[in-house]
Amino acid sequence: MLNQIVLVGRLTKDLETKELEDGKKVLNMTLAIPRSYKNAEGVYETDFVDCTLWNQIAETTAEYCKKGDILGVKGRLQTDNYEKEDGTKVYKLNVIAEKVTFLSSRSQENKEQDMER
Repeated sequence: MLNQIVLVGRLTKDLETKELEDGKKVLNMTLAIPRSYKNAEGVYETDFVDCTLWNQIAETTAEYCKKGDILGVKGRLQTDNYEKEDGTKVYKLNVIAEKVTFLSSRSQENKEQDMER
């Protein structure tokens, strides 16, 4: 069996890498991914998917991408869990990115729209 996922969505905020004590770099980001169908009220809903990037992929993505940019992410799903203060165990699904593709940026889209006017 293969654990693989491919997503395309917009960055929800500007990015910042963190350096861990062991020297590894990590970047946590969220992609806003619109659904391809309308809900009962006739509205397209959006899913917000958390992704984790490590080392060189994290640094390069943080350097070249900003809020609103469209990214393609290929990676694997991973379940993380932790325990709340009240003892309740919480499970969270996360995407560990193995490849990130920069598809478009808001600034580029704005420039293209300005040229069309």
